[in-house]
Amino acid sequence: MENLTQSMHNLLGQSKILNGTLTLFVKHTTASVMIIEDEPGIRADTQDFWNATIPAKTTWEHNTKNPGEDNGHSHLRGQLQGPSLTIPVVQGTMTLGTWQQIVLIDFDTRARTRDLVVQIMGE
Repeated sequence: MENLTQSMHNLLGQSKILNGTLTLFVKHTTASVMIIEDEPGIRADTQDFWNATIPAKTTWEHNTKNPGEDNGHSHLRGQLQGPSLTIPVVQGTMTLGTWQQIVLIDFDTRARTRDLVVQIMGE
């Protein structure tokens, strides 16, 4: 899990947009962006949630029909969480709550480079 909040604050400041939206989109089917309270307990709970909800198992059809693949659960988790996030911007600030942080979560079974598209629109 990678915290992107400060990077998004920096990009928003560079954009000089005062009112509008900031949209993040991860260009991969085994990763997602989301808002969480980013602290160690929630990180562990989030991992436990995904392991219980969509467990890693060899019998996922994606794994059995694609020799060498072991990330069927990663695709399913990405589908459920989704690839994008939109945050309103008011007076040059993202309207995040006190404890809300933006994170990229990579569900895949091996390290990969991830491409993130950020679009800031407004006035």
